[in-house]
Amino acid sequence: MTQLSQSPTDPVFVQDPYPFYDAARAQGAIGVWEEFGMPAAFTFSAVNALLRDNRLGRVPHTPVNVPEHLRDFYAIEDHSMLELEAPRHTRLRKLVLHAFTSRRIAALEPEIRQLCHDLIDQFPDAPFDLIPAYCTRVPVIIIARLLGVPDEMADQLLRWSNDMVALYQARRDHEVEVAANAAARDFATWLRAHVETRRETPADDLITHLIRAEEDGERLSTDELISTCVLLLNAGHEATVHTMGNGVKALLEHGMGADVLTPEHVDGTVEEILRYDPPLHMFTRYVYEPVEVGRSVLEPGTEVALILGAAGRDPGVWDAPEEFRPNRPVKTHAAFGAGRHFCVGAPLARLELKIALPVLFERCPHLRLDETPRYANLYHFHGLERLMVSQAGA
Repeated sequence: MTQLSQSPTDPVFVQDPYPFYDAARAQGAIGVWEEFGMPAAFTFSAVNALLRDNRLGRVPHTPVNVPEHLRDFYAIEDHSMLELEAPRHTRLRKLVLHAFTSRRIAALEPEIRQLCHDLIDQFPDAPFDLIPAYCTRVPVIIIARLLGVPDEMADQLLRWSNDMVALYQARRDHEVEVAANAAARDFATWLRAHVETRRETPADDLITHLIRAEEDGERLSTDELISTCVLLLNAGHEATVHTMGNGVKALLEHGMGADVLTPEHVDGTVEEILRYDPPLHMFTRYVYEPVEVGRSVLEPGTEVALILGAAGRDPGVWDAPEEFRPNRPVKTHAAFGAGRHFCVGAPLARLELKIALPVLFERCPHLRLDETPRYANLYHFHGLERLMVSQAGA
């Protein structure tokens, strides 16, 4: 396998990782990314195939040696369906889907639309950062409402989420680990009390529906409920914030707006945003049985990185993939993963994007960038540190 070297925290890479992906892909479907110490797949065919291959999974061969200062964080991970395989993963996913139904998600449309209008009503006349003013607020407030907590709780949920997901980033250090563990402990403590309240006083919220969800006589335990709610917040909020920010950036940089967000075009535009500049660039798997990729064989016990950000720019699948073309034919991409771990929150994320982006550009037709957007040092997430905008005439 070709040896590849690229620091994921290098400022040039953070701002534009795609040239490295292109160079890596030109060397073959898979190569060893030295800084991560593991093979990494860069072509769409390899990434898609490995995501769907049951000979790989999320559970390592040997138990992770958890240091004391991360006990609370990994106590939640132990019950997260993102980190499990069959039969536990199968059982948990079925139970969650009983509560997190497509019908229940679709019913959120009027509420999401009204929230978008309410947030835009609060935009200042002067230049402002769209990330905290809009991109962050939409998904985190909707998650708060799904959990059955007041909108005022959204800021606290956001702090917990930001501290926890920092543990997955390449910039991780001891200070980040301590903060992530404290957030996990505090969030779990709050959720445990909230779950018990909902057991005694049911409501029409996601936690109540998760409590009631049943499959073949099985129900979620309190620990599983807590882990599921944490996952829905962290994964759902993080991905949508970054996709919305990256999407607004791409639209404004290409002189596009409401014209590509009409009802007949919005689906294709959202999928192009997800392909062109996805919110998560790397997802890892462990190899359980020998797997052949190109001319290489991945042996059992190997951890392999699937580079979702590279998969969407594969010229073997998309014509001129470096170009942002909302009108291109929609093809399957890897932004939400694939296979049995396909993102359970993808329908909600798509719904939020298909509402929030058109409303934004309808209400703010003269929106423009006020400075060059810069990406934050978040790898393997990929999102903007800020998105300064203004409105012509404001």
